Amino acid sequence: MFESVQGLLDEHADIQKQLSDPAVYADQSLARKLGRRSAQLQGIVEAYNRWRGLTDDLDAAKEMAGEDPDFAAEVEEIEEQLPSAQEKLRRLLIPRDPDDARNVIIEVKGGEGGEEAALFAGDLLRMYSRYAEARGWKTELISYTESDLGGYKDAQMAIKGSSNDPAEGVWARLKFEGGVHRVQRVPATESQGRIHTSAAGVLVFPEVDEPEEIEINQNDLKIDVYRSSGPGGQSVNTTDSAVRITHLPTGIVVAMQNEKSQLQNREAAMRVLRARLLAHQQEQIDAENAEARKSQIRTMDRSERIRTYNFPENRIADHRTGYKAYNLDAVMNGDLEPVIQSAIDMDEQARLDAIGE
Repeated sequence: MFESVQGLLDEHADIQKQLSDPAVYADQSLARKLGRRSAQLQGIVEAYNRWRGLTDDLDAAKEMAGEDPDFAAEVEEIEEQLPSAQEKLRRLLIPRDPDDARNVIIEVKGGEGGEEAALFAGDLLRMYSRYAEARGWKTELISYTESDLGGYKDAQMAIKGSSNDPAEGVWARLKFEGGVHRVQRVPATESQGRIHTSAAGVLVFPEVDEPEEIEINQNDLKIDVYRSSGPGGQSVNTTDSAVRITHLPTGIVVAMQNEKSQLQNREAAMRVLRARLLAHQQEQIDAENAEARKSQIRTMDRSERIRTYNFPENRIADHRTGYKAYNLDAVMNGDLEPVIQSAIDMDEQARLDAIGE
């Protein structure tokens, strides 16, 4: 059992040796990559040592049990601990998403429902900001288009973590948030007190650490500039500072207008474009890999309804995992961890099942 562990133990030892060499840190990209891999392997090393230690102790205790009753009691104690140690190691050996340790760019866009949908999009953005704050992450609002009542027609926010441990990575926690989020509540615009249903779409992309990670041929880009505008078409700029970049091979379009200069908007647009291209590349890899495709419950498709937020009942329900709770007020204030964990657990179990087939 666990035949693959020795190779991972050797890899971890080799990485520790490399990280002890000051010359490695001259290449920050390499040092970051090694640090992430080391953090991922560290958990496996610790779990393996725990399992291996219990196994050796059990063998020794069994040998001595016939001569000393105390060892017989120890056998029972170790046999109780061994299954959980074995299961923990087994789960850690599930192949991880290579992007788990990355930061993310999250996009929220009002869908069906007009102003109410835009207000709900703003509520979702606040929810993710509060969740990030609770985990010690930093947020940065990159781009937004406000609605007349103060919501967001669309917005893009970067979320940055500080841990090299892939299990604690921002992408690892938020990658399952993509899809349609449906809300049922009495809108601020409703005078009769009737409950309306509207929706907002969410997309999540792993952010590129270094621009060099994603090769972009400038000849593949169509760049348009135009004047920025605010709610209701009100002009907020008298120069052509807004930028729209189209990546011709994929058809991906990114537009930015919130910065004051064309150069700043272009840099922000390229940042988002690189993240979208990284996600596009991974989607292609997943599509070619049957096991990976089977285990994924995340989606880049805004058309898939993943969750309902019912305000009159204070209920949150995830339609993929079956998770349901009656603490929507707390969830909207950032208490999102149980909902997110239900998606992580479901994906992890699917990966385990795929390994066993």
